[in-house]
Amino acid sequence: MFKQRLTIKTTLLLLLSLAAVLAGPLRAGEADVVNVTITKEGESTFRINATLLHEDTGWDHYADRWDVVAPDGTVLGSRVLHHPHVNEQPFTRSLTLTIPPGITTVTIQAHDSVHKLGGKTFQITVPH
Repeated sequence: MFKQRLTIKTTLLLLLSLAAVLAGPLRAGEADVVNVTITKEGESTFRINATLLHEDTGWDHYADRWDVVAPDGTVLGSRVLHHPHVNEQPFTRSLTLTIPPGITTVTIQAHDSVHKLGGKTFQITVPH
């Protein structure tokens, strides 16, 4: 009876350990946009600074992009993030792009290498 209990406990411990290892990349969750500023630089040219928060774990799971999206869902531009920011959280990166005059607001959405699009988005008024 003691040997059987020990085997059951050992099996459960192994299963829990395996689950923790497999869930490792998922622990970081989705990438969130926590702040955005937008500055007019030209007639229809704007500089957008987006601050992202994501518990990057390394190359296996990191925030790898953010997008500027028009109200109709059109992606106006994307800022690709070429490496993890494990020890730099939250972090801010910029993108300069053209936004047509008829667009009065844009939404910034983040993307990560595991969950893809998701997390908190940020909507901001375009200063035309």
